[in-house]
Parts: sequence; structure tokens; C-alpha cells
Amino acid sequence: MSADSATAGAPRAAGLRSGFCGAVREAGRDAEAWLPWRRNVAPRPDLVADASCTEDVRRAVAFCREHGHDLGVQCGGHGAVRGQSGGLLLRTGGVARVSVDPESRTARVGGGARWRAVVAAAARYGLAPVSGTSPEVGVAGYCLGGGLGWLTRRHGFAADNLLGAEVVTADARVLRVGPDREAELFWALRGGGGNFGVATELEMRLHPVKSVRGGVLFYPGERAHAILDAYRASAADEPEDVVTAAVLLRLPDSADLPEPLRGRSVVALRVCVLSDDRRCRRHVDRLCAAAGTPLLGGLRPMRFDELTALSDPQPEAQVSEEHTDLFRVLADEVIEELTATCFSPASPVSVVEVRNWSGAPARLAADTSPAGHRDAPFSVIAIAPRLTPEAHPAARTETARLAGRLAPHAAGSVFLNFLSAPDRVAAAYTPGNLRRLVELKRRFDPANLFRFNHNIRP
Repeated sequence: MSADSATAGAPRAAGLRSGFCGAVREAGRDAEAWLPWRRNVAPRPDLVADASCTEDVRRAVAFCREHGHDLGVQCGGHGAVRGQSGGLLLRTGGVARVSVDPESRTARVGGGARWRAVVAAAARYGLAPVSGTSPEVGVAGYCLGGGLGWLTRRHGFAADNLLGAEVVTADARVLRVGPDREAELFWALRGGGGNFGVATELEMRLHPVKSVRGGVLFYPGERAHAILDAYRASAADEPEDVVTAAVLLRLPDSADLPEPLRGRSVVALRVCVLSDDRRCRRHVDRLCAAAGTPLLGGLRPMRFDELTALSDPQPEAQVSEEHTDLFRVLADEVIEELTATCFSPASPVSVVEVRNWSGAPARLAADTSPAGHRDAPFSVIAIAPRLTPEAHPAARTETARLAGRLAPHAAGSVFLNFLSAPDRVAAAYTPGNLRRLVELKRRFDPANLFRFNHNIRP
């Protein structure tokens, strides 16, 4: 916000309140109420507006456009990569309606909803969305960033399963978009992040899910090399109804943890099997046999809405530092580097997830949507969690060093939803898709109103 805007803040706040159904308030100094889950980013807006409907969103965008205010958008969930200083922070958590049509197997979801509500609504009809693994992740940010979840290997990214959307653009228009209506904007939304407007409703495809078997099995850290070797060797043949991740964990000696895991380095094998196909069972049995005898855990039948129990629970907001890469091949050097870093008591990195997400995404052409790099089957996320402000600089340095050591083996690409470093946005897209996104950004947001995000500059 400019100096002139700041001095005229009170009357302009009153102007936005007129006809605005949700709450509008001056931010003041206490920002705890609107800090994002990822506390690395601390927005310091002048005004905060909590939208309760599409018209509220439209008014907020028009207000910022008319008066030259900066505009940040917070849809809830975990995603926040750029802070703002001054201007208006628009929160869309009140735009959270969810409706399911079991006949057409579709859902209409408000832009501020979280996955918990959508999964529960769909489960009543034996259906499921391509949702995130955490129930608290926001639907809009997840889908607009691509969306990688339990059903991705069978049905593609969440963005591939979007059928239409309602979006408020930078010129304060409310547009309904889809394959046959504003098709270019619809293409950009499906992986272009929050660069092209504020999504107030998403229409998505749902999928029947009958039987699910899942769980987390914990193994001694000494088995890490053998488990990761078996994991990469079996990835190419993994049935698409099997979803797995191998997670390296260095755990604290805490009474909150089960006794076999306290103070240990372990490998957590997360497994979800979406059908009772014999080939799926054989694949999982071979992987578990290669892993050895678990310290804890097992697989059991469960409902799709129970799969949230397989996520690594991190309920509290926190400062963390992450590095993510995609890999076409998991070289021996990569496995050695990941285990040595994660299991070292001197390293702030204590969580590393390796995930196989080959399957349906790779069957679609690269320009189907801008979401993801469809030719890299493995993702790696290294996390230094729960950092104090004093420990954060050292963690940033260590993750940067790890990134440098992994770089010679990595594909040089990233997945937007996994990305916390805003300066690597270009690596989330193929060159052709990035050029097309830049051109569409010039068309729909030439002044870059929507920029406190994984920004694509016009």
C-alpha cells in the first residue's frame, strides 16, 4: 500500500465494509489470528477481510484495484510462501460450502473449504476426490497448484480432475470457466497456482472407492538402505491402485511417542491399497518382506475418510525449512545422502519423504494442464521441522547444502504444491507451459495484483 493509501486507511476500510457480508477490520499489531500454518511467512496487512460469499471476494478485489492497495489471499490450509506488508489480506475460509451429486459423481466446493469436509461429504456415497493426504489442507490452493494425493496414481492430479470453476479475476469480474468457457483461463488455473484470480468455487470429478487397505509400518533406521533399494526397484511395477511413500524419521525421546519409536531413527512405510486385486496384494507383500520385521504398525481395512490417519500429524503451526526435488532415478548417492543427513544428530533435517507417483499423470500429455512434471516418478522432500527463530538460519544453510549435493542427480524440476521457495517457481513448469502461463498472466493480471504467491510475473 502506498503512503497516501495508508493515511486514508480508516475511510477506505469503512468503504469496503459497506455491502461486505463478512468481517472487515484493521489489522493492528496483533497478527496471531491470521498467521498462516507455515510460520515462516508473517503477513502484516493494514486490513483483513473475511469473505463469506463470492460477492465479498469481488468487492475486495475491486476495492484493491480502485485504491491501489496490495492484495494477499489466504484460503486456509498450509500454503503460504510470500508475506505482505500493508494492503488488504483477503481470507476465503468462510466460502466453504460443499455439495455432492452422486449421480454425476461430482462435487462443487467453495474456495475456502478444506479437504476434511469434501472427503466426508463424498464418502456418504462411496465416492472420493483426488484429495490431499492431510484433512486440513485447503482445497483451492491444493487443486490450483496441481494436487497430488491418494488417487493420483490411478486418476491423475487433482487439477486434471477439475471440471470447472468460478473465479474472480484481477479486474473484479466473476467468471465461470471450463473446457468450453474461458478455456485458456481454465487451463491456467489447473496448475498455475493463485496467479490468475481468486477461486470461489471448484467443480471436481469424484471416483468410486470400494475397498481400502492401509497403514503405516515402522522399521529400524538400520534398514533404510535396504528398504529404499527395494522401494526404487519395485516402483516401475507398482500397480496404480497401490500408493506408497518411504519416510525417514529421526524421532525425539518423547513420552508422546510409542515406546518402540522413542529416540530412534526409523523408516515409516506408508501404504494405501485402493482395491483388493491380487496383484496389489502381492506387490505390497513383497515390499514388506524386503523391509523386514516392523517395530510397530500394520495394514488393515479402512474407509477412505480414515486414510488421514496415515499422514504424519503436524497439527501445530510451525516454522520449518524444506527442500524438494523430483528424480527420474533414485541413484545410490541420493539414498546415501538422504539417510546420512536425516539420521545425523547434528542435522536439523529430521524428516525425508520419498514418494513414487508414477502412473496416470504420465499418461497425459505435458500440456494437458500446467500441473506438474509428468516424466519424473519420484519426489523427495527434506524437512527441518519445528524450528525456533534462532535455529532457522542454520537450518536454511543445511537444507541449501543438501540441495547442492542432490542437484547432480535431480531432474531439475519441482512440484508446485511441495515448493516453499518462491524463487524456484519456474522449475515447476515445462518451458512451453511456462511461456503460455506468462502470456496468460499478461492477459488476465497485467499489473500482477495476485503476486503474494508462487508468482508468475507477467
